[in-house]
Amino acid sequence: MKRRVKKHLPNAITCANLFSGCIGIVFTFQDNLVFASYAIFLAAIFDFFDGFASRVLQSFSGIGKDLDSLADMVSFGVLPSAIMYELLLQGPQINHVSEYLNFIAFLIPVFSALRLAKFNNDTRQAESFIGLPTPANAILIASIPLILEQYSGIARYIMNPYGLSCFVLLMCIMLVAEIPLMSLKFKNRDFNKNIFRYLLLLFSAILILFFKFAAVPVVIVMYITLSLIQLKLTNDKVPG
Repeated sequence: MKRRVKKHLPNAITCANLFSGCIGIVFTFQDNLVFASYAIFLAAIFDFFDGFASRVLQSFSGIGKDLDSLADMVSFGVLPSAIMYELLLQGPQINHVSEYLNFIAFLIPVFSALRLAKFNNDTRQAESFIGLPTPANAILIASIPLILEQYSGIARYIMNPYGLSCFVLLMCIMLVAEIPLMSLKFKNRDFNKNIFRYLLLLFSAILILFFKFAAVPVVIVMYITLSLIQLKLTNDKVPG
């Protein structure tokens, strides 16, 4: 019984990730983008703990890896694209152009699928990432409705369809870009080896404490910046 629980617990947590993504899509259909965004954050928590459980229990399998990617595709690919599509719909429709431009939101699951397929087959990404991870991209998109709820006065600046479309294109490029980014997995407690991870967690906690969801875009930018600084200081290159 104990062995069976050890074997299936990580996959059960992954399924909770998928379940959260499905619920989020329903909230999007109901035009409740705030709860849909919360669903992405909940899915991200499950996504973290399924990997954590796998490492602690030493329970790894090909099925678990594939299941994780399938769950991520829904929670961090389809769901954020649905949220973005609704945001584009809610923005001003400019001379009948925007109604077609809105479909650009569905490039997010396309590039998320490419990102996940690349991750599953790229041996260079065993201890770090190459390209922006899909959960980070999804969390960034999920922060938009929450920021709008927190600061409704900035909606006219954020809801521009052309601005949102450019944002979508930028994030799609970041998903598949050959940019090395650090993983938040701690292999050991050595401060010097993990200094950039500790800095990211420290500043993220401070920013979120004071600015709540408005801090998310800053945290993502800080994550990319610290990764590039780490790359520069260690003279690393994208593994070939």
